Amino acid sequence: MAANLGSLTLDQLVEIITREVLAAYPPGGEGHACTICGAQSCDGQCVQTNPDGARRVVTAGADRLTTRLGVKNISADMASMIDHTLLKPTATEEQIRQLCAEARQFSFATVCVNPAWVPLCAQLLRGSPVKVCTVIGFPLGATLPEVKAFESQRCAMLGATELDMVINIGALKSRQYDAVQDDIAAVANAAHALGASVKVIIEAAYLTDEEKVEACALSKAAGADYVKTSTGFGPSGATVEDVALMRRVVGPEMGVKAAGGIKNAEDAKAMIAAGASRIGASASIKIVDEVKA
Repeated sequence: MAANLGSLTLDQLVEIITREVLAAYPPGGEGHACTICGAQSCDGQCVQTNPDGARRVVTAGADRLTTRLGVKNISADMASMIDHTLLKPTATEEQIRQLCAEARQFSFATVCVNPAWVPLCAQLLRGSPVKVCTVIGFPLGATLPEVKAFESQRCAMLGATELDMVINIGALKSRQYDAVQDDIAAVANAAHALGASVKVIIEAAYLTDEEKVEACALSKAAGADYVKTSTGFGPSGATVEDVALMRRVVGPEMGVKAAGGIKNAEDAKAMIAAGASRIGASASIKIVDEVKA
């Protein structure tokens, strides 16, 4: 691997990071939620511990509380943070076309679709600010690393500019940290060579808090651009606590995407307040309509 870890092995480094993060931010701690960022553990210091979330929430809150024009602005800001998603195996061409039309209408950040639909979406969204996002090694993450890298390269060549890859969950839980980091790095290198960004889906519902920290640390070390909570196919989706923990681990340098089970504007706002910089949702239209209302 390219990283120089000095006298420490990767396993040792990850364990040190995990211990320090969990010691500084113990899960389920007592205390009142911050009125700005919503986190339980920031002690009012969210500008320092969660600058992205604090800045967005303060701005969004001020606009929302003042004028109708502010509500419109919030809607645009919210829409620009949403990946308009349709990953069902039964999705039809007609539904994909509708997804792209809605994304154009509401100016969502991306449409997120399975790889087979990337060429069509790239064609339908050409000339618009909406990007095409697709998934790699989805939804289990157990695909061979070289297959993930090839899939990433092909999808980027066909028009996807954001790739959401699923981490090798079994390898992580087996503490095979070199394999996990190399798997992520292979996708990141293939994507970045073609101008695409990478979100690493850690599938938090399957992980302990220690493993969530490890997954985020490895994603950051491997050069990924985002970490993401869930595929939406696991036992549960995004939680505020997971988003806050992920933001603390990766800091302000990386994005955090909350996905899975986000069904309304209140869910989306809670995730943003906890530190999410992107929302993955199938209920995108409902979320934007609720913000407007």
